[in-house]
Amino acid sequence: MYNKEYQRWCNTIKESYLLEELQSIKCDEERIKDRFLLNLEFGTAGLRGVLGAGTNRMNIYTVCKATQGLANYLKSEKEYPSVAISYDSRIRSDEFAKASAQVLAANGIKVYLYDTLAPVPMLSFAVREYKADAGIMVTASHNPAKYNGYKVYGADGCQMTSESADKVLSEINKLDIFNDIKKADFEKSISDEKIEYVSEDVKEKYYTWCLNQMMRKDIFKIAPMKMVYTPLNGAGNIPVRYVLNKAGLTNISVVKEQEMPDGNFPTCPYPNPEIKEAMALGLAQVKKENADILIATDPDCDRVGIAVKEGEDYVMLTGNQVGILLVDYISKTRKELGTLPAHPIIVKSIVSSSLADAVAESHGVETINVLTGFKYIGDTIRKLEEKSEENRFLLGFEESYGYLVGTAVRDKDGVVATLMISEMAAYYTSIGSSVNKALNEIYEKFGYYLNTVDSYQFEGISGMDKMKNIMEDLRTNPLIKLGKYEITSRDDYNILVHKDEITGEQTNINLPKSNILTYYLEGGHQVIVRPSGTEPKIKVYYSIKGKDAQETSAIKDDIDTTIKQILK
Repeated sequence: MYNKEYQRWCNTIKESYLLEELQSIKCDEERIKDRFLLNLEFGTAGLRGVLGAGTNRMNIYTVCKATQGLANYLKSEKEYPSVAISYDSRIRSDEFAKASAQVLAANGIKVYLYDTLAPVPMLSFAVREYKADAGIMVTASHNPAKYNGYKVYGADGCQMTSESADKVLSEINKLDIFNDIKKADFEKSISDEKIEYVSEDVKEKYYTWCLNQMMRKDIFKIAPMKMVYTPLNGAGNIPVRYVLNKAGLTNISVVKEQEMPDGNFPTCPYPNPEIKEAMALGLAQVKKENADILIATDPDCDRVGIAVKEGEDYVMLTGNQVGILLVDYISKTRKELGTLPAHPIIVKSIVSSSLADAVAESHGVETINVLTGFKYIGDTIRKLEEKSEENRFLLGFEESYGYLVGTAVRDKDGVVATLMISEMAAYYTSIGSSVNKALNEIYEKFGYYLNTVDSYQFEGISGMDKMKNIMEDLRTNPLIKLGKYEITSRDDYNILVHKDEITGEQTNINLPKSNILTYYLEGGHQVIVRPSGTEPKIKVYYSIKGKDAQETSAIKDDIDTTIKQILK
């Protein structure tokens, strides 16, 4: 079957670079099978895969097929649907965005297309500003250069729900990849106004909204600071610097090797601000220039990583640490300025540090915990909005370096997060403190927390089956201990049940179903096991409590003995 499809592609496609690729594997059965046995899977995160020829690769054909499926779904739901489209700096992102616009236009769907690369938050903003029925963001976020992807958004500006994604997938599965795809001429669609470029007014509205989230409008005049910034060769370069300059932060030094868009990401294998390798050039530059802070955004500018001064050196802070600092800073600042709303809330994912809950509570702020995936944070904002209570929302964050302040965007926003982190850093400087000192004061008050994530890769066709078998085994053969620590209770989000292992009592969990297991251990430690929704990996999230870093690290190492036996 897959050999037949391989031959059909060889006889049909016209792109020389794809044909050469297929010719190069004509005698390699395994590589043909890898590309043609399966179709690239479409889900709530849209498509994501390795670039190349084949049904199981990201290419112009799989993108157009997905877009035709989306078009058919939208036309079944709306009489005159519209879609906003953006893209980042990845290889062929602009090509895929343009082709998606052509398919939609051919199907009578109005398109609002960014005329240059623009980050995730600007796509989410445009969906809402144009009152579009969907959005497409061509990106593979912080994956290696060989990947690209295609995120689909709903009319609310959040990534598509499971229900909608299933309907789109159903439409995709009805299509032949070569014979059922409509595609309009791009230039004619522009002249006919079927495709319209996102206006400068909409871009400016987004920038103004970002600036309006600042609480201390004059802080960069009061406490001038120097920043080193790197967009990691992605889409954040222009928006981030524009907003910071408008806010009054003008002393910004950019990492030259990572400044311009480049989908090859030549300076690091993973353009991910979570990892030190991606931050290495920035860390060298911030130290050389003795700047106050290093900030990095990932290629689609929805994630933010930072490094701050500690003595003579600089330390990278985790997503949890930055989230906790923002919870504390925003809550106390708005209280001080008299802008804290009645019944304020923060929203975070269940895998993010529970220290944030304690910090929020100390300021009289409620924490709402949701499943992993920023769309659940966005959905919480939507529910507030329906009750005209969106002003209660102070901050949403995930431990994976994603933050949102304000409600006009419904996904992680690296632009507004960079602005708020910069404001926070300048404020602490203005009072003779620092970001690092503020974090240590939180630990002194609430106790030390080690929050970390380990990932276990399961590559290849059999990888997903291995992941599935591991999760099934954890349910059919429940663990009693992790390391030497007894499991006192557990959450199974697949059946939405919390079980107390001491009393045997079971209670219901009031969240959507998800393939997640949470283990609560004696001593107040917590371990969460979750297969990634976008990559072939299982993630293990640790929340370890102790008196200091040394003690928590030793506890984590002990727990790891069991985890590694299971996942390796």
